[in-house]
Amino acid sequence: MSFKKLAVVAVAAALLAPAAAKAADPEGWNNCKACHLLTGKNGVGPNLQGVAGRKAGAVEGFKYSPAMSGSGLTWDEATLTKYLTDPKGTIPGNKMAFNGFGKMADQDKAKRELASLLAFLKTYK
Repeated sequence: MSFKKLAVVAVAAALLAPAAAKAADPEGWNNCKACHLLTGKNGVGPNLQGVAGRKAGAVEGFKYSPAMSGSGLTWDEATLTKYLTDPKGTIPGNKMAFNGFGKMADQDKAKRELASLLAFLKTYK
């Protein structure tokens, strides 16, 4: 392949990469990504890398509410489902701004988004 063709392919790949990354976001992630990151860094909320199986309130360097720190929960599928459906009802006094998938008007869409999000988070170790 000539240098010119290689350069065209490289530019095209660079231009398409953001669209490909966006397409890879699971349903439901839009509710999270404004505050949470999937890397070792914390955002407004704690990073979610390795959240499946982690104790609640355990990300180093993040200042949790006393309610979250003292919840005693471990994030498995059942606790994540319950919490993400109704954060304030599950852990009263937590700081998360998201009202929960249970509060969404379209509950079929909410259930689909939550299932997609949970499957995604399990893979992000």
